[in-house]
Amino acid sequence: MLTRRGLIKSAAALFAAGSVSGGFNPVFAKAPFRPSQAPGFYRMKLGRFELTALSDGTIPLSLPELYTNTDADEARKALGAAFMGTPTDTSVNAFLVNTGDRLVLIDAGTGTYLDGALGKLVANLEAAGYKADQVDDIILTHIHTDHSGGLTIEGKPVFANATVYVNKREYDFWMTTPVESRPANVPPSHFVEAHASLKPYAEAGRIRTFADNAGILPGVGSILRAGHTPGHSSVVVESAGDKIVFWGDITHGNVLQFDEPGVAIQFDTDQAEAVRARAAAFEHAADGKYLVAGAHIAFPGIGHVRRDATNFDWVPVNYAS
Repeated sequence: MLTRRGLIKSAAALFAAGSVSGGFNPVFAKAPFRPSQAPGFYRMKLGRFELTALSDGTIPLSLPELYTNTDADEARKALGAAFMGTPTDTSVNAFLVNTGDRLVLIDAGTGTYLDGALGKLVANLEAAGYKADQVDDIILTHIHTDHSGGLTIEGKPVFANATVYVNKREYDFWMTTPVESRPANVPPSHFVEAHASLKPYAEAGRIRTFADNAGILPGVGSILRAGHTPGHSSVVVESAGDKIVFWGDITHGNVLQFDEPGVAIQFDTDQAEAVRARAAAFEHAADGKYLVAGAHIAFPGIGHVRRDATNFDWVPVNYAS
């Protein structure tokens, strides 16, 4: 009587003897490497709202050489202790809030700048089930190219129906500061890129500025955290008792600056002011226990801040399907 066990034993014997029809040689086929990740989006609920983190990609940065107020070797050791090499793959994140009535995008990615090393935001937006022309509002935490460059490609707006919101002092700094008055530590190309990214929206009358610490949209407010740029602002979203603060560039990475908030980075327009802003943001988040989303914290960049023996600690959100 043929049994399942006997069939398996017989097949195994034939395989070992090489007597399967055609003289089969048991060599496993090789497969090519697949360097791409799954689409970069992560979805979660915030009260009655739906929040989607969107990856614009990652870029390798030599963070120890970019950090200031510290020794590069010490920074390298701190990153190594967290199993991060140098250069360090650094996330560029944006976030989509679906209120049920409006789609609100917070930061717009890099677009075609940086030689295409990033620029994955629109593809990941589509993978998450949305189209760029469905976005109603875009709130910029600030106008650095990795936050605003994705607004426009080849002179045309990527988000055809969106209105762009930005802090007034931030807008004025990038768009109206005379060349002779621009800070020496800000590359001239950043001003050129800011103008190119915002121009189509300005010409269409679709830019709105907001005051320091002002409301932006219903359920959406702001906190001025100047220093990284003059009008750098965190965006506050609340729904049904839940709260999240989109930090912008309060930190670059999720290791060193939590232990050493006094460490700045060369990208800061005013490093001393950026240090003060970071300290205030850490204190506020740890006391408030609300969710935080960081533009340059490992994707999806959402979590909490807590105090520990070495100042503060980053606690990523617990994954949920």
